Amino acid sequence: MTSLLIASTNEGKLREIRLVLQGLGLPLASLSDIAGVPAPEETGATFAENALLKARAYAAASGLVTVAEDSGLAIDALDGAPGIHSARYPGATYPDKFARLYSALTGHPRPWTARYVCALAVVGPEVLFETTATVEGEIWPEPRGSNGFGYDPIFYYPPYARTFGEVGDAEKLAVAHRGRAFSKFRAWVEQGGLIDRR
Repeated sequence: MTSLLIASTNEGKLREIRLVLQGLGLPLASLSDIAGVPAPEETGATFAENALLKARAYAAASGLVTVAEDSGLAIDALDGAPGIHSARYPGATYPDKFARLYSALTGHPRPWTARYVCALAVVGPEVLFETTATVEGEIWPEPRGSNGFGYDPIFYYPPYARTFGEVGDAEKLAVAHRGRAFSKFRAWVEQGGLIDRR
């Protein structure tokens, strides 16, 4: 088939997605390979709605089968914030975002339970596949580790007794939201999900 477009420019996300999909035999492209395609406004009220609108927009603009994801961190004590606004949560850097979250959590008893959510949609041009995956954890009271990206240094995963900032890619992908969602996508492809698109 022609290239599968991964609708992202986030290098951390692209690295993880390529690791999950390696050896699948699909030629992969990213948004950096597609010139002049404007980013759609993320107007959805849920991760799934945003993933689908991005997949539809980029598939229409590129003519390629497109997989898009929308993901973020949902903290129970903050009524699910930052949620779909995780990437746009106030703060020029992630340490700034962490500081703002810690300030918002002041007065809330620990543990600060939370989850990462990843919704995925595949369009080409009709909707071909959708899934959502989560991983449960909690917000650690200070950042730990320099691996991963985004909120990983403050997301503590109890079975590992470490934050996602303290584990390697393979350990993280085995349990994390994006690894689980793209593993479901990989299984769908391996079962012939894209065979009619070749």
